[in-house]
Amino acid sequence: MATVNFTGAVDRDLLKRAKVIAAKTDTSVNALFNAELRHLVETFEAAEVSGNQNFRVLLDFSLGRLADDAAMRALGIDNEEDMFLLMAQAHLPMPRLPESVTRNMVDSLHALPS
Repeated sequence: MATVNFTGAVDRDLLKRAKVIAAKTDTSVNALFNAELRHLVETFEAAEVSGNQNFRVLLDFSLGRLADDAAMRALGIDNEEDMFLLMAQAHLPMPRLPESVTRNMVDSLHALPS
């Protein structure tokens, strides 16, 4: 199998953490990246071949391009637990809120009377 080099950008902290995992598992960051990318591509392609749009919906949700309520409607589910399980089965990470939104939520919680 022929390989090619490419240039990409990754969060500095994420790369440090990936290097730790690679060292602990006696592999390389490149091997970890290739395994994850291969899984994503093969899963997406298999879903397309079978005509199943669920993986596309889950990927859009994971990338933050689709809100949770819209994703749940598209998937025909009505609770977050099922969404979490589908994301885990699809081997996709849950989307992260922007830092500002997370900070506002934390500030709101701290402002509550104790």
